[in-house]
Amino acid sequence: MQEMSRKNRLFTDSVIRRMTRIAIDCGAINLAQGFPDFDPPKAMTDRLAEVSAQGPHQYPITMGAPNFREALARKCGRFMGRTLDPNTEMVVTIGSTEAMVDTIFALTNPGDKIIMFSPYFENYHAQAIMADCEPVFVPLVPPSFHFDANVLEDAFKQGAKAILICNPSNPSGKVFTYDELKLIADLCIKYDVYAIMDEVYEHIIYEGNKHVYMNSLPGMWERTVSCSSLSKTYSVTGWRLGYAIAPQEIMDRIKQYHDFNTVGAPSPLMEAAVVGLDMPDSYYEEFGAHYAHMKKIFTDGLKNIGIPFTDPQGAYFVLANIGPYLKPGQGDVAFCEEMAHKVGVACVPGTSFFREDVQDIVRVHFAKKDETLYEALNRLSDIKAKMA
Repeated sequence: MQEMSRKNRLFTDSVIRRMTRIAIDCGAINLAQGFPDFDPPKAMTDRLAEVSAQGPHQYPITMGAPNFREALARKCGRFMGRTLDPNTEMVVTIGSTEAMVDTIFALTNPGDKIIMFSPYFENYHAQAIMADCEPVFVPLVPPSFHFDANVLEDAFKQGAKAILICNPSNPSGKVFTYDELKLIADLCIKYDVYAIMDEVYEHIIYEGNKHVYMNSLPGMWERTVSCSSLSKTYSVTGWRLGYAIAPQEIMDRIKQYHDFNTVGAPSPLMEAAVVGLDMPDSYYEEFGAHYAHMKKIFTDGLKNIGIPFTDPQGAYFVLANIGPYLKPGQGDVAFCEEMAHKVGVACVPGTSFFREDVQDIVRVHFAKKDETLYEALNRLSDIKAKMA
Protein backbone atom coordinates (compact mmCIF):
# COMPACT_ATOMS: atom_id res chain seq x y z
CA MET A 1 0.00 0.00 0.00
CA GLN A 2 1.19 3.53 -0.76
CA GLU A 3 2.40 5.74 2.07
CA MET A 4 -0.24 7.88 3.71
CA SER A 5 0.16 11.51 4.80
CA ARG A 6 3.17 12.30 7.00
CA LYS A 7 1.54 15.34 8.61
CA ASN A 8 -0.19 13.40 11.36
CA ARG A 9 3.21 12.30 12.66
CA LEU A 10 3.68 15.90 13.80
CA PHE A 11 0.75 15.90 16.23
CA THR A 12 -1.20 13.39 18.30
CA ASP A 13 -4.90 12.87 18.81
CA SER A 14 -6.53 15.43 21.11
CA VAL A 15 -5.30 14.67 24.62
CA ILE A 16 -8.26 16.66 25.99
CA ARG A 17 -10.78 14.43 24.27
CA ARG A 18 -8.71 11.34 25.08
CA MET A 19 -9.09 12.25 28.76
CA THR A 20 -12.86 12.42 28.30
CA ARG A 21 -12.85 8.83 27.04
CA ILE A 22 -10.74 7.77 30.02
CA ALA A 23 -13.13 9.58 32.39
CA ILE A 24 -16.09 7.75 30.91
CA ASP A 25 -14.34 4.39 31.12
CA CYS A 26 -13.37 4.73 34.79
CA GLY A 27 -16.26 6.86 36.07
CA ALA A 28 -14.19 9.92 36.86
CA ILE A 29 -15.65 13.43 37.09
CA ASN A 30 -14.67 15.06 33.81
CA LEU A 31 -12.92 18.33 34.55
CA ALA A 32 -10.78 17.80 31.45
CA GLN A 33 -12.91 18.67 28.42
CA GLY A 34 -14.49 22.07 28.89
CA PHE A 35 -18.23 21.55 28.68
CA PRO A 36 -20.91 22.21 31.34
CA ASP A 37 -23.17 19.63 32.96
CA PHE A 38 -26.07 22.10 33.27
CA ASP A 39 -28.77 22.96 30.75
CA PRO A 40 -28.83 25.67 28.07
CA PRO A 41 -31.32 28.54 28.41
CA LYS A 42 -34.86 27.17 28.52
CA ALA A 43 -35.98 29.50 25.74
CA MET A 44 -33.56 27.76 23.38
CA THR A 45 -34.50 24.20 24.33
CA ASP A 46 -38.21 25.07 24.13
CA ARG A 47 -37.68 26.51 20.67
CA LEU A 48 -35.68 23.42 19.67
CA ALA A 49 -38.65 21.23 20.66
CA GLU A 50 -40.86 23.27 18.34
CA VAL A 51 -38.34 23.17 15.51
CA SER A 52 -38.02 19.38 15.80
CA ALA A 53 -41.63 19.16 14.59
CA GLN A 54 -41.80 22.18 12.31
CA GLY A 55 -38.39 22.21 10.68
CA PRO A 56 -36.28 23.31 8.90
CA HIS A 57 -34.58 19.95 8.42
CA GLN A 58 -32.88 20.36 5.05
CA TYR A 59 -29.69 22.03 3.84
CA PRO A 60 -29.37 25.65 4.94
CA ILE A 61 -27.96 28.43 2.84
CA THR A 62 -24.28 27.56 2.94
CA MET A 63 -23.19 30.74 4.74
CA GLY A 64 -25.83 30.34 7.45
CA ALA A 65 -29.59 30.79 7.69
CA PRO A 66 -30.46 34.46 6.99
CA ASN A 67 -32.43 34.96 10.22
CA PHE A 68 -29.60 33.42 12.25
CA ARG A 69 -26.99 35.66 10.61
CA GLU A 70 -29.18 38.70 11.16
CA ALA A 71 -29.56 37.84 14.85
CA LEU A 72 -25.82 37.18 15.06
CA ALA A 73 -25.07 40.56 13.49
CA ARG A 74 -27.32 42.27 16.04
CA LYS A 75 -25.78 40.47 19.01
CA CYS A 76 -22.12 40.71 17.98
CA GLY A 77 -22.49 44.24 16.66
CA ARG A 78 -23.94 45.33 20.00
CA PHE A 79 -20.92 44.08 21.94
CA MET A 80 -18.31 45.03 19.35
CA GLY A 81 -19.75 48.52 18.96
CA ARG A 82 -19.96 48.11 15.22
CA THR A 83 -22.68 47.65 12.60
CA LEU A 84 -22.06 44.28 10.97
CA ASP A 85 -23.33 43.20 7.56
CA PRO A 86 -24.85 39.70 7.95
CA ASN A 87 -24.47 39.03 4.22
CA THR A 88 -20.88 40.07 3.58
CA GLU A 89 -19.02 40.07 6.91
CA MET A 90 -19.85 36.75 8.56
CA VAL A 91 -20.18 33.02 8.00
CA VAL A 92 -21.72 30.35 10.24
CA THR A 93 -19.48 27.33 10.80
CA ILE A 94 -19.41 23.97 12.55
CA GLY A 95 -18.16 25.38 15.83
CA SER A 96 -15.35 27.88 16.23
CA THR A 97 -12.94 25.06 15.36
CA GLU A 98 -14.05 25.12 11.74
CA ALA A 99 -14.03 28.92 11.76
CA MET A 100 -10.36 28.86 12.80
CA VAL A 101 -9.41 26.22 10.22
CA ASP A 102 -11.19 28.04 7.38
CA THR A 103 -9.51 31.29 8.42
CA ILE A 104 -6.01 29.81 8.54
CA PHE A 105 -6.45 28.27 5.08
CA ALA A 106 -7.93 31.51 3.73
CA LEU A 107 -5.08 33.72 4.97
CA THR A 108 -1.96 31.60 4.59
CA ASN A 109 0.10 29.70 2.06
CA PRO A 110 2.29 26.65 2.73
CA GLY A 111 5.43 27.71 4.55
CA ASP A 112 3.92 30.82 6.12
CA LYS A 113 4.56 31.48 9.82
CA ILE A 114 1.85 31.92 12.44
CA ILE A 115 2.68 33.48 15.81
CA MET A 116 0.93 31.95 18.80
CA PHE A 117 1.37 32.42 22.51
CA SER A 118 2.36 29.51 24.76
CA PRO A 119 0.41 28.11 26.53
CA TYR A 120 -2.08 27.68 23.69
CA PHE A 121 -5.20 25.64 22.99
CA GLU A 122 -4.00 22.32 21.58
CA ASN A 123 -6.02 22.64 18.34
CA TYR A 124 -3.99 25.61 17.14
CA HIS A 125 -0.72 23.76 16.68
CA ALA A 126 -2.40 20.94 14.76
CA GLN A 127 -4.36 23.38 12.61
CA ALA A 128 -1.18 25.22 11.63
CA ILE A 129 0.50 21.95 10.69
CA MET A 130 -2.48 20.85 8.60
CA ALA A 131 -2.18 24.12 6.66
CA ASP A 132 1.57 23.52 6.14
CA CYS A 133 2.36 26.56 8.25
CA GLU A 134 5.14 27.00 10.80
CA PRO A 135 4.14 28.03 14.34
CA VAL A 136 6.32 30.65 16.04
CA PHE A 137 5.80 30.51 19.80
CA VAL A 138 5.99 33.43 22.21
CA PRO A 139 5.86 32.54 25.92
CA LEU A 140 3.26 33.89 28.31
CA VAL A 141 5.09 33.94 31.64
CA PRO A 142 3.22 32.56 34.70
CA PRO A 143 1.68 33.43 37.04
CA SER A 144 0.42 36.66 35.41
CA PHE A 145 1.00 35.29 31.89
CA HIS A 146 2.57 38.51 30.65
CA PHE A 147 4.68 38.59 27.52
CA ASP A 148 7.93 40.31 26.66
CA ALA A 149 7.28 42.95 23.98
CA ASN A 150 10.76 42.51 22.53
CA VAL A 151 10.38 38.74 22.24
CA LEU A 152 7.02 39.28 20.54
CA GLU A 153 8.46 41.76 18.05
CA ASP A 154 11.28 39.33 17.28
CA ALA A 155 8.57 36.84 16.27
CA PHE A 156 7.02 39.43 13.95
CA LYS A 157 10.41 40.12 12.43
CA GLN A 158 10.63 36.50 11.29
CA GLY A 159 8.13 37.31 8.54
CA ALA A 160 4.93 36.05 10.14
CA LYS A 161 1.74 36.07 8.08
CA ALA A 162 -0.64 36.01 11.07
CA ILE A 163 -0.85 36.00 14.84
CA LEU A 164 -3.37 33.74 16.57
CA ILE A 165 -4.69 34.87 19.97
CA CYS A 166 -7.22 33.33 22.33
CA ASN A 167 -8.79 36.08 24.44
CA PRO A 168 -9.78 35.27 27.16
CA SER A 169 -7.17 32.57 26.98
CA ASN A 170 -7.61 28.83 27.10
CA PRO A 171 -5.87 27.39 29.13
CA SER A 172 -4.34 30.23 31.19
CA GLY A 173 -7.45 32.32 31.81
CA LYS A 174 -5.52 35.45 30.81
CA VAL A 175 -7.55 38.44 29.62
CA PHE A 176 -5.41 40.67 27.42
CA THR A 177 -5.55 44.33 28.46
CA TYR A 178 -6.23 47.18 26.07
CA ASP A 179 -2.59 48.23 26.27
CA GLU A 180 -1.39 44.71 25.45
CA LEU A 181 -3.75 44.43 22.50
CA LYS A 182 -2.77 47.90 21.30
CA LEU A 183 0.89 46.87 21.36
CA ILE A 184 0.04 43.74 19.35
CA ALA A 185 -2.13 45.76 16.97
CA ASP A 186 0.67 48.24 16.32
CA LEU A 187 3.00 45.35 15.47
CA CYS A 188 0.39 43.84 13.15
CA ILE A 189 0.15 47.13 11.27
CA LYS A 190 3.91 47.72 11.27
CA TYR A 191 4.71 44.26 9.88
CA ASP A 192 1.51 43.77 7.82
CA VAL A 193 0.24 40.77 9.80
CA TYR A 194 -3.29 39.40 10.16
CA ALA A 195 -4.84 38.87 13.61
CA ILE A 196 -6.86 35.68 14.07
CA MET A 197 -8.84 35.99 17.30
CA ASP A 198 -10.46 33.11 19.16
CA GLU A 199 -13.02 34.86 21.36
CA VAL A 200 -15.29 32.02 22.48
CA TYR A 201 -14.95 33.04 26.15
CA GLU A 202 -15.74 36.71 25.48
CA HIS A 203 -18.59 36.77 28.04
CA ILE A 204 -16.75 34.90 30.81
CA ILE A 205 -14.80 37.73 32.42
CA TYR A 206 -14.14 38.17 36.14
CA GLU A 207 -14.17 41.32 38.24
CA GLY A 208 -11.43 43.80 37.45
CA ASN A 209 -11.01 42.65 33.86
CA LYS A 210 -12.58 43.72 30.58
CA HIS A 211 -12.77 42.01 27.20
CA VAL A 212 -11.61 44.22 24.33
CA TYR A 213 -12.27 43.15 20.74
CA MET A 214 -9.15 43.35 18.60
CA ASN A 215 -11.19 44.47 15.58
CA SER A 216 -12.25 47.59 17.53
CA LEU A 217 -8.70 48.95 17.73
CA PRO A 218 -7.58 51.63 15.23
CA GLY A 219 -6.52 50.10 11.93
CA MET A 220 -7.41 46.54 12.95
CA TRP A 221 -10.85 45.92 11.43
CA GLU A 222 -9.22 45.52 8.01
CA ARG A 223 -6.82 42.78 9.17
CA THR A 224 -8.72 40.93 11.95
CA VAL A 225 -10.84 37.78 11.87
CA SER A 226 -12.95 37.23 14.99
CA CYS A 227 -13.84 33.58 15.55
CA SER A 228 -16.33 32.53 18.18
CA SER A 229 -19.30 30.27 18.82
CA LEU A 230 -22.47 29.82 20.81
CA SER A 231 -20.97 26.85 22.67
CA LYS A 232 -19.78 28.55 25.84
CA THR A 233 -22.08 31.56 25.99
CA TYR A 234 -25.27 29.48 25.79
CA SER A 235 -23.98 26.15 27.17
CA VAL A 236 -24.56 24.32 23.89
CA THR A 237 -21.15 22.85 23.09
CA GLY A 238 -22.83 19.94 21.28
CA TRP A 239 -24.79 22.17 18.90
CA ARG A 240 -21.56 23.07 17.08
CA LEU A 241 -22.63 26.55 15.99
CA GLY A 242 -19.65 28.77 15.36
CA TYR A 243 -18.93 31.78 13.22
CA ALA A 244 -16.27 34.07 11.83
CA ILE A 245 -16.54 37.84 11.42
CA ALA A 246 -14.23 39.78 9.09
CA PRO A 247 -14.25 42.48 6.39
CA GLN A 248 -15.72 41.34 3.09
CA GLU A 249 -12.39 40.96 1.29
CA ILE A 250 -11.23 38.39 3.86
CA MET A 251 -14.67 36.88 4.40
CA ASP A 252 -15.06 36.04 0.70
CA ARG A 253 -11.98 33.77 1.01
CA ILE A 254 -13.16 32.19 4.28
CA LYS A 255 -16.56 31.44 2.74
CA GLN A 256 -14.92 29.52 -0.09
CA TYR A 257 -13.20 27.13 2.31
CA HIS A 258 -16.31 26.80 4.46
CA ASP A 259 -18.46 25.96 1.43
CA PHE A 260 -16.36 22.97 0.44
CA ASN A 261 -15.40 21.86 3.96
CA THR A 262 -18.81 21.49 5.56
CA VAL A 263 -21.55 22.84 3.22
CA GLY A 264 -23.40 24.38 6.16
CA ALA A 265 -24.26 24.35 9.85
CA PRO A 266 -27.29 22.38 11.18
CA SER A 267 -30.54 24.01 10.05
CA PRO A 268 -32.76 23.15 13.03
CA LEU A 269 -30.12 24.23 15.55
CA MET A 270 -29.63 27.60 13.88
CA GLU A 271 -33.38 28.15 13.95
CA ALA A 272 -33.59 27.27 17.65
CA ALA A 273 -30.58 29.41 18.55
CA VAL A 274 -32.00 32.68 17.23
CA VAL A 275 -33.86 33.23 20.52
CA GLY A 276 -30.55 32.91 22.36
CA LEU A 277 -28.88 35.55 20.22
CA ASP A 278 -31.73 37.93 21.00
CA MET A 279 -31.29 37.61 24.78
CA PRO A 280 -31.25 40.95 26.67
CA ASP A 281 -28.17 42.31 28.45
CA SER A 282 -29.47 40.87 31.72
CA TYR A 283 -28.79 37.37 30.39
CA TYR A 284 -25.06 38.09 30.01
CA GLU A 285 -24.93 39.70 33.46
CA GLU A 286 -26.53 36.63 35.07
CA PHE A 287 -24.34 34.34 32.97
CA GLY A 288 -21.19 36.12 34.16
CA ALA A 289 -22.36 36.03 37.78
CA HIS A 290 -22.97 32.27 37.50
CA TYR A 291 -19.43 31.67 36.32
CA ALA A 292 -18.02 33.89 39.07
CA HIS A 293 -19.99 31.76 41.54
CA MET A 294 -18.59 28.50 40.14
CA LYS A 295 -15.08 29.92 40.09
CA LYS A 296 -15.32 30.89 43.78
CA ILE A 297 -16.51 27.43 44.81
CA PHE A 298 -13.72 25.72 42.93
CA THR A 299 -10.81 28.04 43.70
CA ASP A 300 -11.77 28.30 47.38
CA GLY A 301 -11.83 24.51 47.46
CA LEU A 302 -8.39 24.20 45.87
CA LYS A 303 -7.00 26.67 48.42
CA ASN A 304 -8.46 24.66 51.29
CA ILE A 305 -6.96 21.44 49.93
CA GLY A 306 -3.61 23.15 49.37
CA ILE A 307 -3.30 22.61 45.62
CA PRO A 308 -1.42 25.59 44.08
CA PHE A 309 -3.08 27.14 41.02
CA THR A 310 -3.19 30.27 38.88
CA ASP A 311 -6.27 32.45 39.35
CA PRO A 312 -8.00 33.01 35.97
CA GLN A 313 -9.08 36.46 34.80
CA GLY A 314 -11.53 34.96 32.33
CA ALA A 315 -12.72 31.66 30.78
CA TYR A 316 -13.32 28.71 33.14
CA PHE A 317 -9.98 26.96 33.55
CA VAL A 318 -7.32 26.88 36.22
CA LEU A 319 -3.78 25.64 35.80
CA ALA A 320 -2.91 23.62 38.89
CA ASN A 321 0.55 22.60 40.09
CA ILE A 322 0.73 18.83 40.59
CA GLY A 323 4.46 18.81 41.32
CA PRO A 324 3.99 17.70 44.96
CA TYR A 325 2.10 14.59 43.82
CA LEU A 326 4.30 13.41 40.94
CA LYS A 327 6.33 10.25 41.42
CA PRO A 328 10.01 10.42 40.43
CA GLY A 329 10.29 10.24 36.66
CA GLN A 330 6.51 10.32 36.15
CA GLY A 331 5.26 12.50 33.27
CA ASP A 332 2.11 14.56 33.37
CA VAL A 333 0.23 12.37 30.86
CA ALA A 334 0.78 9.24 32.96
CA PHE A 335 -0.12 11.23 36.08
CA CYS A 336 -3.44 12.40 34.62
CA GLU A 337 -4.40 8.89 33.54
CA GLU A 338 -3.54 7.51 36.99
CA MET A 339 -5.37 10.38 38.70
CA ALA A 340 -8.56 9.67 36.76
CA HIS A 341 -8.52 6.07 37.98
CA LYS A 342 -7.31 6.59 41.57
CA VAL A 343 -8.75 9.99 42.49
CA GLY A 344 -11.80 9.90 40.23
CA VAL A 345 -11.20 13.33 38.67
CA ALA A 346 -10.04 13.82 35.07
CA CYS A 347 -7.83 16.74 34.04
CA VAL A 348 -5.54 17.57 31.11
CA PRO A 349 -1.72 17.38 31.18
CA GLY A 350 -0.02 20.73 30.76
CA THR A 351 2.21 19.44 27.97
CA SER A 352 -0.87 19.64 25.74
CA PHE A 353 -0.69 23.43 25.97
CA PHE A 354 2.89 24.51 26.61
CA ARG A 355 5.70 24.67 24.09
CA GLU A 356 8.05 24.86 27.07
CA ASP A 357 9.06 21.67 28.91
CA VAL A 358 6.38 21.60 31.60
CA GLN A 359 5.58 18.41 33.49
CA ASP A 360 4.05 19.67 36.75
CA ILE A 361 0.98 21.55 35.51
CA VAL A 362 -2.52 20.30 34.67
CA ARG A 363 -5.61 22.09 33.40
CA VAL A 364 -8.92 21.64 35.20
CA HIS A 365 -12.21 23.41 34.52
CA PHE A 366 -15.10 24.46 36.73
CA ALA A 367 -18.05 24.81 34.32
CA LYS A 368 -20.11 22.39 36.41
CA LYS A 369 -23.09 22.27 38.75
CA ASP A 370 -22.37 23.11 42.38
CA GLU A 371 -22.84 19.49 43.43
CA THR A 372 -20.41 18.29 40.76
CA LEU A 373 -17.75 20.76 41.92
CA TYR A 374 -18.21 19.84 45.58
CA GLU A 375 -17.89 16.15 44.77
CA ALA A 376 -14.78 16.77 42.66
CA LEU A 377 -13.23 18.77 45.51
CA ASN A 378 -14.14 16.02 47.95
CA ARG A 379 -12.33 13.48 45.78
CA LEU A 380 -9.33 15.79 45.46
CA SER A 381 -9.13 16.40 49.21
CA ASP A 382 -6.97 13.29 49.75
CA ILE A 383 -5.13 13.36 46.43
CA LYS A 384 -1.75 13.00 48.15
CA ALA A 385 -2.68 9.70 49.78
CA LYS A 386 -4.43 8.34 46.70
CA MET A 387 -1.53 9.16 44.39
CA ALA A 388 1.22 7.95 46.75
